[in-house]
Amino acid sequence: MSNGVSTSTDKIIVDRSRSHRNKAVSKAVRATRERLQSSAKGNQIFDRDMLAMHVNAVLQSASIMPLFIVLVTAIGVYLNPDTGLFAWALLMLSVHAINVLLARRASRKEITAIETRKWRNRLLAAQVLVGFGWALFSFQSCNTCAGDSYYFYKGAVLLFAISITAMSGFMLRLGVLFGFLPMIAALLATAILSRHVLDIGLTAICAVAVVFFHYIADRLYRSNLTLMSYQSEKDDLIAELEVAKSMSDEARRRAEEANLAKSRFLASMSHELRTPLNAILGFSEVMNSEVLGPLANPTYREYAGDIHRSGQHLLNLINEILDLSRIEAGRYELSEEALSLLEIAEDCIGMVQLRARAKNITIREQFEQQLPQVWADEKALRQVLLNLLSNAVKFTPQGGEVTVKVGWTAGGGQYMAIKDNGPGIPEDEIPVVLSAFGQGSITIKSAEQGTGLGLPIVQAILAKHDGQFILRSKLREGTEAIAILPATRVLQSVPAVADAPAVERRRRSFA
Repeated sequence: MSNGVSTSTDKIIVDRSRSHRNKAVSKAVRATRERLQSSAKGNQIFDRDMLAMHVNAVLQSASIMPLFIVLVTAIGVYLNPDTGLFAWALLMLSVHAINVLLARRASRKEITAIETRKWRNRLLAAQVLVGFGWALFSFQSCNTCAGDSYYFYKGAVLLFAISITAMSGFMLRLGVLFGFLPMIAALLATAILSRHVLDIGLTAICAVAVVFFHYIADRLYRSNLTLMSYQSEKDDLIAELEVAKSMSDEARRRAEEANLAKSRFLASMSHELRTPLNAILGFSEVMNSEVLGPLANPTYREYAGDIHRSGQHLLNLINEILDLSRIEAGRYELSEEALSLLEIAEDCIGMVQLRARAKNITIREQFEQQLPQVWADEKALRQVLLNLLSNAVKFTPQGGEVTVKVGWTAGGGQYMAIKDNGPGIPEDEIPVVLSAFGQGSITIKSAEQGTGLGLPIVQAILAKHDGQFILRSKLREGTEAIAILPATRVLQSVPAVADAPAVERRRRSFA
């Protein structure tokens, strides 16, 4: 059964020739990726965002630096009772206040992309002012302090100042380096003038600390920039996907509306056509039967027969269109009752027997006896079997053979199978013949071309019964159509066959 095509899943036909509709979305996504990838190489796309994050960091940590300055001043006064530290503390608090006020002004202003560079330079200048304050602190000395305790105090304070500034201001690129260059210059000048080993050591330690924390701050800056790039890319991609989804939803809605309008149009037109067609069939049958008197010209009698046959063909076509329209519109209702598949199969074989004999086709029956009744729509199942039998007789050559099987499935359901030894269908054309108005190459070349609606109606009716339709065929080996009703439709259920030998015995026809 691997070659079968099930109706349990909907058929989705994809037009691969319309891929150009997605080019606009693909182009936008590609442009976004190129823009974001180039941002790490000097493109200043995220400068404004990084500047805003630095401003927020300054405002959030505004109280840390004053507390640190007060603590430094208190310890310094304890070690060296000098009023100079109070003046330095007042200066540092003033510079810090200027820095905070500048950040608050920047937060309240809508900074444009053009003004970003100007505000960045202002904030860097404020950091340099803070650096001058720490440079003044580096000049502090204590003549009354014993030993090297004041050097230790001054070095610890400067290292803490560098680390605090680096952690709170890494969003401002080069802020650490520019902010502490004045301090390094002051320490270097002191070391050159004094040539004291402690001054030289303190200068070296602070210089290394500035370089190290600048490196750490730069790495944090780049990492944050990368995260922002990924976030921006994700947001842009989500936006593009939302646009594509909305376009897809709109296209699907329009397609559903068009399909519903088509179904309504076909149903309405079919009803309108049936009224005059019934009159044509009635009058042509009266003429062909010569009810009102003989036709003097035999050609007229032949024409009347042609009119009647053509009208019957057109009526069958209209009925199929109506059935398909009702199914697509969800108006096809089942009139279910208890019935026997064996009786339906025998009646349908009798209906097509005359056409089969005209082509010298043998119809063989392979029925499993004493099958219980099923709960189904009798008219619908007759339509299924007549469609399959008509197709088998139509495509079976002169002197061929059609086999009709009715029996149990391995799962406890019942099936009807019609197999012929006609030309068959190429396996790649099976999905085509199962689609509405679809016809295979053999059908197109045939003298008896149909509408292409029979098999779609068959599988739709079986789907309404929760059943399954399987079409198996190979070129030049014939075709087998199998209609399966599930075990839930059988009124007298039997357990499903579990062991392989029993499956083989009961289902030889599917081997």
